[in-house]
Amino acid sequence: MVFSLQIGSLIAPAYACGCGAMVVDRDSRVSVDRETSVVGWDGSTEQIVMRLTVRGNAPEAAWIMPVPHRATVELGDASLFSELQTLTAPVTATRHYFWPRAKDWPFGGSDHRSGDGAGAPAAAAPVEVVGRERLGPFDVARLAATDPAALEGWLKENGFELPDRLATALRPYVEQKWEYVAVRLAPQESGRPLSGDLDPLRLRFASDRLVYPMRLSRLAATPQSLGLYVLAAHRMEPRGTIGGRQPVVTYAGRVDTGQEEGAYGALDALTGGKPVFVTAIDQSFPQPELIDGDHELRAAAADTPYRTTYYRDKLLTVGGIPAWVLSLLGGAVVVVVAALLLVVRARGRRPVTPPPPVVVPPPLG
Repeated sequence: MVFSLQIGSLIAPAYACGCGAMVVDRDSRVSVDRETSVVGWDGSTEQIVMRLTVRGNAPEAAWIMPVPHRATVELGDASLFSELQTLTAPVTATRHYFWPRAKDWPFGGSDHRSGDGAGAPAAAAPVEVVGRERLGPFDVARLAATDPAALEGWLKENGFELPDRLATALRPYVEQKWEYVAVRLAPQESGRPLSGDLDPLRLRFASDRLVYPMRLSRLAATPQSLGLYVLAAHRMEPRGTIGGRQPVVTYAGRVDTGQEEGAYGALDALTGGKPVFVTAIDQSFPQPELIDGDHELRAAAADTPYRTTYYRDKLLTVGGIPAWVLSLLGGAVVVVVAALLLVVRARGRRPVTPPPPVVVPPPLG
């Protein structure tokens, strides 16, 4: 089983939001402040638990996500996200340095911080509604569309207009015979704008590879960020950059959630209580228009552990005295002792002048 956590951001009027796209009417504005998704894969089935945090003046919006096979949809467990954040949070540690720095005595005095830091069967009609249900604030429709124009027609019938750029971006998914989950977002109270954290949705669909849909993010008008928390049998890595900067691992290590009973209930339910290797990956997309595909994840060459650590640098002391001072004093003592030893040795080696010979005068007469 493989899982990942994705966090992205969107500022209106861009349409992309991480692994999906948001559509509102012409007179409304909506922004997705945060999109958090947990993606799981066991080799044949993929699941995504997604939660949106939104704001704006739109009384409703449509969210579209392409999936490689027909999906089932249900409400997810909101506690899953806080569990993952706690599990992989960075740690702090103190590291000592020997020689004084600019703010240490005798120059000054303070510490500072530093951081290390695939194809589904074709639908019988251009758009086939294969399922529809009401889940909390969501009106969820599962669609099988054979071309973007047909999907656009369905959206118009339901009160939304598909932007031209989004229709173009959806074409590769249509060509691969992917399907869509189209979700109408609406507040619990009629007439109020969408705002705050929405209930999480859980999608499941067949997939013979771990793929995270990112292609629609190329429509974003602002830089995008991606954070993946991947749980698998081994350390995982993306196959490529897909138009962003090089992905950076912020955490990697084997975790057994079953050792802390009750602490990771939602995560434990997803993994079946089995130990997993957690890999946290961050990636930024300064130019979203360069995104040229979806993320595929694969096992890394080795299960090398790693954890992001924020260090508090501190001058090394012994008994409250800087070690470098003691070192200099010790060095001075060594020099003095060595000098004394040299003097003693020099005196011990100096040749002793023999006394002058005694001259006996000759006898008189």
